[in-house]
Amino acid sequence: MLKCLIMFLRNIELNNFRNIIKVSLNFNKNINIFVGNNAQGKTNILESIYFLAITKSHRTNNELNLIRKSELYTKVSGVFENDLKDTHLLSILLNNKGKKVVVDNVVQRKISNYLSRLNVIMFCPDDLEIIKGSPSIRRRFLNIELSQFRKDYLLLLKEYNLILKQRNEYLKQKNNAKFDKTYFDVLTDKLIIKNIEIVKIRYDFIDKINEYLNKVFSEISNFGNLTIQYKSFINKDDLNDDNLKDLIKNRYDDLFTNEILQKTTLLGCHKDDFKMYLDGLDVTEFCSQGQQRLSILSLKLAEIEVFIKEKEIKPIILLDDIFSELDEVKKNNIIKHFKKDIQIFITTTDIKDINEELKKKSDIYVVDKGTFERKI
Repeated sequence: MLKCLIMFLRNIELNNFRNIIKVSLNFNKNINIFVGNNAQGKTNILESIYFLAITKSHRTNNELNLIRKSELYTKVSGVFENDLKDTHLLSILLNNKGKKVVVDNVVQRKISNYLSRLNVIMFCPDDLEIIKGSPSIRRRFLNIELSQFRKDYLLLLKEYNLILKQRNEYLKQKNNAKFDKTYFDVLTDKLIIKNIEIVKIRYDFIDKINEYLNKVFSEISNFGNLTIQYKSFINKDDLNDDNLKDLIKNRYDDLFTNEILQKTTLLGCHKDDFKMYLDGLDVTEFCSQGQQRLSILSLKLAEIEVFIKEKEIKPIILLDDIFSELDEVKKNNIIKHFKKDIQIFITTTDIKDINEELKKKSDIYVVDKGTFERKI
């Protein structure tokens, strides 16, 4: 039987985070439930845990929105440990000058050195956008999740984006007499190498998700065959072709005139996508919102299985108001997939939406205007 490290967040301290002035909370190793009306701060506490782990918000691309109004900074700190009693302190300080990330009181110069220490999986109503939204939303999801699995992925992605930026800037100078086609081809060659590395990692991740996805979906919904497919400009079968670099270079050469006209790079993994299919039909176009929601829940549940198998870690689970729209059968089917000894954080506006067995194992907090009171 696979032995996994059980990860849990012991404590979190927040200063000037969203509507929270200052709070320090000690958490249950199993289940923590936050109950309150809308706009009181329930989601903010889950967002702060996600931010502490990922260094990004799942709700906004403008991180300065995390800073409480009229304040100059926000700080999130947390102590996490595993069942081997390894304990670490993480901290993020954010202001208008940038972000400072700290591990055990040592400032990390690179975000990539900080990531993948605290692993979390977030379930929230906005997850529907992963299916219904633009390809950029799906790529962002893929990039964030992969940055938790592989320490090198974020660095690889940054290198790709830097080369892409340089290439795009150079395309805008084509009419300049100083345009150097040889230098431009060097950029293209570098971009091709990074493309292949990133696409290989993404295909591999999707394959691992598919190992569990349909089984999970069948168990929570009792119908249909669910799969996920990565849609890339590089065919999966071509990844082992010895001539792959030359094949891609020929495609870039064919697009050169159009890229000059449009002043941007038209080919690459920055335009890739993924799609989910239920019984062969595109979930985005042919499925109800209920089926779409179950598809995304299944994707996240399958991801937990991949964490356990690949990283031998049980990640922390964040459930932001996901039970209110599910019937009792589906709630219970989903709960069965949360492994024993996994730490879970749940928000709800109505404690009646939460399974009685879960409540017995839980610490319950009442949230009101950014304050937290634990129910005894």
